[in-house]
Amino acid sequence: MADLKLRQRATGATAVVVGSEKPHVTSDTNGEMDLATSVSEPGFNPLDLLYASLAACLAISARMAAQRMGIADRLMRVSAHVGGEKAKDGLSRVARFDIDLTIEGDFDEATRRAIAEAAENEICTVSNTIRGNPDFNLVVHP
Repeated sequence: MADLKLRQRATGATAVVVGSEKPHVTSDTNGEMDLATSVSEPGFNPLDLLYASLAACLAISARMAAQRMGIADRLMRVSAHVGGEKAKDGLSRVARFDIDLTIEGDFDEATRRAIAEAAENEICTVSNTIRGNPDFNLVVHP
């Protein structure tokens, strides 16, 4: 039996702040964006990126769940909106994520729920990471 070789995507990002310029983020795959820094400025700030990462991961994972269940041909559209509430005390952090997942297609409520639960609890790397309390390895350079 032949060994399957899965391609690995490079992951990671670098953020650079120079003086009073906007933070500039570059992904390890050469995606680039400037971040919003004021409350009224359109665009993504770091918290938006956290929410966007979770939303995108859940939408992709729902599609993967439907594929695994053999019902992807009935899936028309998946939409995930993620927001949340920051903690009122203690460290600056998100205390709660609010997730609205819309799964359109020829499914009953139980199947929609099964797709959503597989996406959130099994497949989505971002939700699994947030729930998992990962270690941080901080290295500081001059």
